[in-house]
Amino acid sequence: MNSIKEKLSGIFAPDVTLFKDDKLLLDNLRTNFMINKTLLIVIMLTVISGCTMERQPAVEEQNSEDTSVAFVDSPVVEEGAIIQQISTGHAFTEGPVVDASGTLYFVDIPFNTISRIRPDGKRSAFVRGSGCANGLAIDRDGVLHACLNGDRCVVSIDSEGNYTVIADSYRGKRLNNPNDLWIDAKGGTYFTDPAYYLRLTIEQDGEHVYYIPPDRSTTIRVADDLMRPNGIIGTPDNKLLYVADERGRTIYRYTINEDGTLSDKTEFVKSGSDGMTIDSEGNIYLTGRGIAVYNPNGTRIETIPVPEGPANVCFGGSDKKTLFITARTSVYSLRMKVGGL
Repeated sequence: MNSIKEKLSGIFAPDVTLFKDDKLLLDNLRTNFMINKTLLIVIMLTVISGCTMERQPAVEEQNSEDTSVAFVDSPVVEEGAIIQQISTGHAFTEGPVVDASGTLYFVDIPFNTISRIRPDGKRSAFVRGSGCANGLAIDRDGVLHACLNGDRCVVSIDSEGNYTVIADSYRGKRLNNPNDLWIDAKGGTYFTDPAYYLRLTIEQDGEHVYYIPPDRSTTIRVADDLMRPNGIIGTPDNKLLYVADERGRTIYRYTINEDGTLSDKTEFVKSGSDGMTIDSEGNIYLTGRGIAVYNPNGTRIETIPVPEGPANVCFGGSDKKTLFITARTSVYSLRMKVGGL
C-alpha cells in the first residue's frame, strides 16, 4: 500500500485543474473546516478524486438524530421553536435551496456531492462528482442551478442530475471559482466569482460579480470593485441586490437597473458573511458566528445561535416558514414567525 506521502505527491499533477496550490488548500481547509491534519489529508484526497470522478446516481443514506435549542421572545423565530439537526455526518455543508415539492437540496463541498432531503425526511445523494458545487438556486421553472468551484462554471441541472453549462468564461478567459448565485424574477442569474483556490492560475483580473441575462447570450460583469465577493441575494421585486464582500467585511446593497446592471452601491452593514437569504419582510440573514438578522434599514434585530458555524441559509417548508441552515458537518432547521420568498 502506498504511503500517505506517496499518495499526496501525485495529487497536484499537471492535468488536475482544481486546487493547484496545495498549501493554499490546506490553509483554507484548516481555517474553514477547523479539523486536524489527519482529516485534512483524507478530505484532500476525497476532494481531488471526487472532483474528477464521473457523476453517479442517487444513493439512499441514513438520516441523523435531532438536537434542540429553545428560542423565546424573538422578532423572527417562532415562539418556543427548537433548532433541529436533520442531517449530519458531512464534512462542510453549503448551498441550501428548496424546490416546489418541499425537497431540500444542499452540497457537501469537500466530498463533492449534491444531496437532497425529501419532505418525508429521506436523504439521498442527488449528484456525486458534482464539480465541487457550492451555491445552489432554483429558477422560476423549477430548474436547479449551481456554482461549481472545481469546474469553474455555472450550470443548470436537470432532474436526472445532468449538467448544462450556462457560463464558464468572461471575455475569453476562464472564471475563477463561482461561489454563490441568485436568480431574478426575469430568469437572469447573478453570481459571485471569488478566487479561493487559484492564486497561481487566475485568468480574470480580479474577483467580481457577474450577470447572465435570461436568454443566456452573454455574461456581463456588473461589479468590479469588491475584494472577495461571496454571498448574494436580491429582492423579489428585482429592485435591490445584496452582495457580501467577505474579505472587505462589508455587505453592499445595489440598485438593479432594467438591463440587469447595478448602480447606487451603498454600504448596508459592516459585516462579512458567507451565504445569506432574505425573508418576506425584507430582513437579511447573514452567516458567520451564528445567524445575524438585519432589517431593511441595516439594524441588527436578532442573532440566532447555531450548534455549528453556519455557512448558508434558506427558507422552505409548505408555508415557507422553515429556515434551513447548512452548518459545517450538519444541516439544521428552525421554525420561524416570518416566511421566505
